[in-house]
Amino acid sequence: MYIRKLVVEFALVFVVTLVIVTVVTFFWNLIGHGIKIIDWETSFRFAIIFGILLTWANHRKPREN
Repeated sequence: MYIRKLVVEFALVFVVTLVIVTVVTFFWNLIGHGIKIIDWETSFRFAIIFGILLTWANHRKPREN
């Protein structure tokens, strides 16, 4: 059960981060450079990093009863 909770939390953080970074990179390139390109490499990199770090940090804090 503990592993399932970790995987679900990781997946949720991964998807939210992926969507946000994808939108941000699209608008950054559109406004800053005038081209409609999504930087998928950066999006997946941030999603993996934040998925791991935020899941790990959340499970390190003490639990309240």
